[in-house]
Amino acid sequence: MALSEKARRIVDMKEVKIRVIRSGMYQKLTFTVRREKMGDVEYYELFTERLIDASELTRIANEMMLPVRAENGLAFPKGTSARDFQ
Repeated sequence: MALSEKARRIVDMKEVKIRVIRSGMYQKLTFTVRREKMGDVEYYELFTERLIDASELTRIANEMMLPVRAENGLAFPKGTSARDFQ
């Protein structure tokens, strides 16, 4: 599966600011694009060093159509895996 147009633009920009809910408050966090290796697959993901709730990680992954990793976890868009983002 090829990256969506939205995901391709985000990868080309190298970072993106996303509005997230942390501790009951809206915040704008900067997520950087990086390559991560899982087994024999290397894929793109958005990364932040902040703690984000799992439900919020899933929401961001589904909206951005890219995997999202925070300090406390990793979320893939619904119905996808690492192989879809090579």
